Order: sequence, then structure tokens, then C-alpha cells
Amino acid sequence: MDANRRQGGIQQLLAAEQEAQQIVNAARSAKSARLRQAKEEAEREIAEYRAQMEAEFQRKVAESSGDSGANVKRLEQETDTKIAQLKQQAANVSPEVIQMLLRHVTTVKN
Repeated sequence: MDANRRQGGIQQLLAAEQEAQQIVNAARSAKSARLRQAKEEAEREIAEYRAQMEAEFQRKVAESSGDSGANVKRLEQETDTKIAQLKQQAANVSPEVIQMLLRHVTTVKN
């Protein structure tokens, strides 16, 4: 009877060991599945973020390239206006400058 009891105890230990191994394997599988899922979610989020940043970049490029034509026109208009103002100022001051130069050129100093 002692041998049967030991045999039963050994069988019980073997069964417990197998059950523990199954639990460990199941836990490893679950962990692996969670890691795989987390990796997939992270990759999906990265792809979404990358797409957002790319769209933002493209929008800014389109804005700046679209504005460059408007900026060029605006700068040309400002330049033309400034040139016209300078020509007008030069025309207004020109007679005075001519008179001043003539006075200095024709004045004889002893």
C-alpha cells in the first residue's frame, strides 16, 4: 500500500507539473499575443502620425508656393511704388539742387 501511495503521489506531482507547464505556456502565449497586438497598434499609430505630418507638410508647401506668386506681385508693386515716390522726390528737389550747384560753380572766391 505504501508503494501505491507513493506511486499516486508521484502521479499527482507529475500531473501538477504538467498543469503548471500548461499555465506557463498559456501565459507566454498570452504575453506574446499582447506584445504582437501592442506592436501592431504602435505601427498603426506611427503610420497615422506620419500621414498627418506629411499632409501638414504638403499643405504648408502648397501655401508657401501659392503665396510666392502673390508675394512676388506684392513686392513688385511695393518696389514700383517706391521707385515712383523717389522719382517724384527727385523731380521736386531737382531745381533746388541745380540752383545750388550753379551758385557754387559760378561763385569765385578770392
